[in-house]
Amino acid sequence: MKIKQLSVFIENAPGRLWQVAQALGEAGIDIRALQVADTGEFGVLRLLVSDVAQARQILMNRNLPARVEEVVAVEMADRPGGLAEILKPLLDGGISIHYAYGLIGASAGKAVMVFRFSDNERAMALLQERGISLPERTSFEFLLEKACP
Repeated sequence: MKIKQLSVFIENAPGRLWQVAQALGEAGIDIRALQVADTGEFGVLRLLVSDVAQARQILMNRNLPARVEEVVAVEMADRPGGLAEILKPLLDGGISIHYAYGLIGASAGKAVMVFRFSDNERAMALLQERGISLPERTSFEFLLEKACP
């Protein structure tokens, strides 16, 4: 399933992540998942939130550049080899993974990974061709309605 993610460029300094969390919390926006990539003096904070548009506006108003990107959520078996099973069709299809991170909140026996692929549409098609299902909205309830297109 495609979902919207915020990518925020933040200084790698004490309190920066807190500023983001505080601002979104004050606005009543839930952070459903996050990933931080350290690039030295700055980093990229990737967020799945309950209201992408409002969160972006809040961050931009605080001089924290934020952009919206589409990523793909994939539900997989939560067992040894589960990740390898979903990566094989992507490897065979020549799809590159720009980044990935895991989420909590999947149904029992399942794990959820969020991916940014070199070609999201083709990656989704390859996965579905191999019988790997992408979660539907109903099975992905922990991502609130406004986080999903």
